[in-house]
Amino acid sequence: MNIQISAFSPEQKVKNWLQKKGYDGLLVRRRQNFSWLTEGKVNHIVNTSEYGVADLLFLDDKKYCITVKMESRRLMEEELEGLGYELVECEWYESTTPLISRLCKDKKVVADFEMADLKDASSELVQLRSPLSEKEREQYRLLGQFAANTLEGVAREVQPGMSEFEIASLVAAKTIKEGVNPQVILVATDERIYNYRHPIPTEKRLDKYAMLVLCAEKGGLVANVTRFVHFGPLPEHLKINKEKLAKIDVWMNASTRPGSKVKDVFQTGLKAYAEAGFPEDWRLLHQGGLTGFASREYLASMNSEEKIVLYQAYAWNPAIRGIKSEDTILVEEEENTFLTHTGNWPYIEVEHQGRQYQRPDILIRD
Repeated sequence: MNIQISAFSPEQKVKNWLQKKGYDGLLVRRRQNFSWLTEGKVNHIVNTSEYGVADLLFLDDKKYCITVKMESRRLMEEELEGLGYELVECEWYESTTPLISRLCKDKKVVADFEMADLKDASSELVQLRSPLSEKEREQYRLLGQFAANTLEGVAREVQPGMSEFEIASLVAAKTIKEGVNPQVILVATDERIYNYRHPIPTEKRLDKYAMLVLCAEKGGLVANVTRFVHFGPLPEHLKINKEKLAKIDVWMNASTRPGSKVKDVFQTGLKAYAEAGFPEDWRLLHQGGLTGFASREYLASMNSEEKIVLYQAYAWNPAIRGIKSEDTILVEEEENTFLTHTGNWPYIEVEHQGRQYQRPDILIRD
């Protein structure tokens, strides 16, 4: 069943869903939904906003792009050319709300944001778009490899004395150069790795140890990856903790299989934390969850009742003292695929349920 659904185009998924739910139409403004429905196009100007400057409205067999005149030409020529959208526009100093109200009058239309008289169907759209089509999966594989190779390349390039800002700029330059949006860049060095689980870059300069995190977005899809580099021999506690963390990571990723509930994976993680001797460390950082068209579509918890289905993507990020693990996986028929595994990095071998897993190690440099 899931294989058939994932074969549909995003627009066909929406049409089927509207018919099943008894809705007359869908209005989208969020960037990830615009990219999803246009198979990779974008509608944003401000990179820090989750909303774009153009809405897409699906009504019966009609498709509209609703925006202001100062945006419309570029959108219609560079983003929506040949996709069958009818332009509805107003002046930049006017609101598009009256246009939307006119088009939706007497119709049962839902939206991906809060708007008067329209139901917010954001959570339903997450579940609708999360089983990835074959085309999306292939694009995701390429993006995952790019994100991991980029971060691993920077880890081989950084030098002691560089500030976290400088390190982050290397990641940003390499991603933007290739038309990839560095949605999240985190860098921490030395004691900041131990003090903060979610560290944005600062002017702190690297001495021996660095954590690099990248959430790379292209065409709406987001690949998530974390890597560590250490100059000189590892302290004993890191030698021990990296092995313990690799087991927690494997337990969570291996249990992310179709039919299981997300809360079951979370509970598996809690058991692994306890076995590793860190029963409370899960409280210091969210553990990840469903990804795809957002760095995290939602954060998993012990209350997550959602079922894992074929062709969804997940990014778990367990962490204990001094170390964290994060990769993006795709749930496939026989097993999960680590989309951000390059094979060109040091790995820790972990045996679990009769199978060997390779999880990222700390890169040691002289």
